[in-house]
Amino acid sequence: MQYYEALGLEPKLALDLDDLRKRFYERSRETHPDLVGANAAGSGAEDRMAQLNDAFRTLRNFVTRAEYFLSERGIQLSKDVPPELLEEVFELNMALEEMRGGDDSARPQLDSARERFAAMQAEIDSDLAALFSRQDAQGNALDEIAASLNRRRYISNLLRDVDKELNVHISN
Repeated sequence: MQYYEALGLEPKLALDLDDLRKRFYERSRETHPDLVGANAAGSGAEDRMAQLNDAFRTLRNFVTRAEYFLSERGIQLSKDVPPELLEEVFELNMALEEMRGGDDSARPQLDSARERFAAMQAEIDSDLAALFSRQDAQGNALDEIAASLNRRRYISNLLRDVDKELNVHISN
């Protein structure tokens, strides 16, 4: 777990973000080529600083942290539509096409879909926090975390598409 090691952390999913930030700044001061002296350029300080930046960027966000944690264990996320969303996705795509075609009567349906998807995402985020704690304590939640992340990713994409279409038509 390179990123965890770079920051001196135990590989786990539930992290104290203040501690993470503190460790990042401490290691940055120890590693940054501009701060460790002129001889740092040839000593790999730039590479270590780049890895430290990547580690911090990845681990500070709970979604990218979980994706990294899973990938380090050989678990890849699916790109498939979660089966329980198929019907809703079909209806949403029809409403999006109507809006793109200039039919503003689909706006209430998109507003409603946006609210449902935002609520789903918030529920998944709450579930993920509990799954992270369970994984850290018992080590038996990786499959559930992967399934939740797959669902979250898909819902996030739907939210992005709805927001984009609603904002496009608000500004026109």
